[in-house]
Amino acid sequence: MPPTEPQPVTPTGQTWNTEAYAANGRFVATLASGVVALLAPQPGEHILDLGCGDGALTEQLAATGAIVTGVDASPTMLTAARQRNLNVEQHNATALPFHQQFDAVFSNAALHWITGIPGQQAVLAGVHRALRPNGRFIAEMGGHGNIAAIRTALQAVLAPFHIDAEATAASFFPSPELYRRLLEEAGFTVQSIDLIPRPTPLPNGMDSWLNTFRNGVLDHLNPTDRAAAIHQTVALLEPILRDADGNWTADYVRLRFHATANL
Repeated sequence: MPPTEPQPVTPTGQTWNTEAYAANGRFVATLASGVVALLAPQPGEHILDLGCGDGALTEQLAATGAIVTGVDASPTMLTAARQRNLNVEQHNATALPFHQQFDAVFSNAALHWITGIPGQQAVLAGVHRALRPNGRFIAEMGGHGNIAAIRTALQAVLAPFHIDAEATAASFFPSPELYRRLLEEAGFTVQSIDLIPRPTPLPNGMDSWLNTFRNGVLDHLNPTDRAAAIHQTVALLEPILRDADGNWTADYVRLRFHATANL
């Protein structure tokens, strides 16, 4: 049986602009074919899409004939998802209200936004409750070493502004060993868990990525300092993540797993 659910944690401050996300973050859904294949959704089965965002991937799952419910904490993202005629609800991932309602829980690029081990334990307890016995939990998230160069550059650039970029972002990028322990402690049997390097092209450049995926950090600066910090960060990363033709690639590392809920 999973342990008693910990108290929910304070959100990190990251916010989502649907237009910016569609323009600069669509790769999140388009590069998800591997984790969707691991899910292997079947017609008629009930699936919870945890952290559904604007519903681009939820829509793909529903097209298989599965009965999909999407949940997200962002009202703006859910508005976009509802425009796709999807069944979505607003819930914090650390306080899921479901009880043995789903054959599978699916999550892509969402779990790493949950702060710290107590937050992860709360999520996993809620997922376990939401699943029917032997239901499967299939997910992909940022893993150990994810965007390491970007995080290091931000940490260096923001230090003179007295901002700890890592603490402020509060992202959670675990090793397979750590997350296996968390899953097992929450009452899951781990079928597979793998760390997967995935260099990710950024067609709109690094500055667009920073403004989309690190606004929770950059919003602590006034507009002038923010522009300067982005410029300095991009300059630091250019020799590492920008090729001779001017193409940017982010140093993504994903953690992908398949676990089943114990009786």
